[in-house]
Amino acid sequence: MKLRAAIVGGGIGGLSAACALRRRGIDVMVFEQTDALGEIGAGLSIFPNALRQLERMGLGPALAKIGAKIGDASQYCRSDGTRVGSVVTTDSSGWNGMYGMHRADLLNVLAASIPRESIQAGYRCIGFEQSVVAARLKFANGETIEADVVIAADGIHSALQKYVVEPTLPEYSGVRSYRGLIASDKLPGWREAAHQVWMGDGKHFIVFPVRAGRMLNYVGFVPSADAKAESWSAIGDRDELASSFIGWDAPVVRLLEAVQSCFWWGLYDRKPLQSWTNGRLALLGDAAHAMLPHLGQGGNQAIEDGIALAVLLEGRDAVEVPAILPQYEKMRRVRTDVIQAEARKNGLRFDSKYEDLEQRDREVANSSAFRRWLFDYDVENAAIDQRARSQDLPARR
Repeated sequence: MKLRAAIVGGGIGGLSAACALRRRGIDVMVFEQTDALGEIGAGLSIFPNALRQLERMGLGPALAKIGAKIGDASQYCRSDGTRVGSVVTTDSSGWNGMYGMHRADLLNVLAASIPRESIQAGYRCIGFEQSVVAARLKFANGETIEADVVIAADGIHSALQKYVVEPTLPEYSGVRSYRGLIASDKLPGWREAAHQVWMGDGKHFIVFPVRAGRMLNYVGFVPSADAKAESWSAIGDRDELASSFIGWDAPVVRLLEAVQSCFWWGLYDRKPLQSWTNGRLALLGDAAHAMLPHLGQGGNQAIEDGIALAVLLEGRDAVEVPAILPQYEKMRRVRTDVIQAEARKNGLRFDSKYEDLEQRDREVANSSAFRRWLFDYDVENAAIDQRARSQDLPARR
């Protein structure tokens, strides 16, 4: 019998995990608490470490249509426009696998590759229990389902995390982010196919293209003592955003003059959890390793998680699941612990929290080795090697 997997959460992490599991012969059902699939937020970056996995699942042509290629015009600057260094957009082989994407567009591509009957909307999970033979989920609509493995892909405020570790509050970073989209044709002459970062005193500003370059995604990061600011969809104050970057480089000021409305959210993460798994339950993505956005790796790491789980679960019997899931955690957290910590450090760099900005500039300019460590990693092959080292069943390459 095929292994039965239930995924709680219909975001990018949950749907990409569903694609990966189905590719390796596992029956999957996705349960999303809202009444329809939809991604809150605007843009995200897809990097080579995630893109190569999505392309292997046959999604390359669709992603090329909706994404905006990010090229070698990308750069880091000080707030006045002084160039600090180039943004790395390729892996060590020179392959450019970096796209700017609208979250909703990526979600639609993932959902389109999964049978409609495998995605259930309006299912808010309120309970979990397990036995030696199966796991059971209870939903607010009164439904219950059984599965051999449950994957919690339900975000930083995961409803299932408490069944793995003692709940703790996310940690506020002290930073509020303003975000939005603006049509590229409103900014003639804007640097094309570029991921641009401006770094200033306690603040930074990022712009990159999405939707095949027709739109620009912008994010302004500013300090805020309001630790309650968690919403991804709260309406931001456009004038407050613009005033935060008065006197910055001319392109930043010009873009903000064209902004009519924006959203804001507070930035939170968690320290590494004591555990990601409990019996037949595994945490994935932000539920397992919520990280700040200063490396742009949150969604990319969730995609890697799903690939690793799929490889390790391929061809398994239900009775083996509780022994397999700790292997997933052991393999993945060696990488995600580093990325979580580095995301915090990178936020300090971008916000110029240095006594010596020359040192900061050197670190930013010399970040290519770390970026290529991020981008060169092949999670599918790493998981296959993990199975081989464990003398488990071979997995398909």
